[in-house]
Amino acid sequence: MSNQPAVLTLTDLNAAEPCCTPIAEQRIPAETAAVLAPAFKALGDPVRLQLMSMIASANGGEICVCDLTPAFELSGPTISHHLKTLREAGLVDADRRGTWVYYRARPAVLRQLAALLAVEAAA
Repeated sequence: MSNQPAVLTLTDLNAAEPCCTPIAEQRIPAETAAVLAPAFKALGDPVRLQLMSMIASANGGEICVCDLTPAFELSGPTISHHLKTLREAGLVDADRRGTWVYYRARPAVLRQLAALLAVEAAA
């Protein structure tokens, strides 16, 4: 049995408990940075950032891939690749319903990323 602390994963993030101190207040531990970096990297692509925005702002909290694809001048497989990247980064969940896949944002993860970047206004 190892005495090592459990490794943080995006699936462990809970909106009620901050994952870490904001970067403006304290250096982020290397282990935490390694877990969170893929999410930020996924959002670093303009198409994925737009997709994330469409998913997070969708009425009813979810959106069909059939509504995402026409918004871009990209092929279906390219959109699927970007959506897979968002899923693998832990930013969205997906459910297949028949031939369509529906995506929804993971608000707790987005809140954790936002909290990490929070900067309090100077008094």
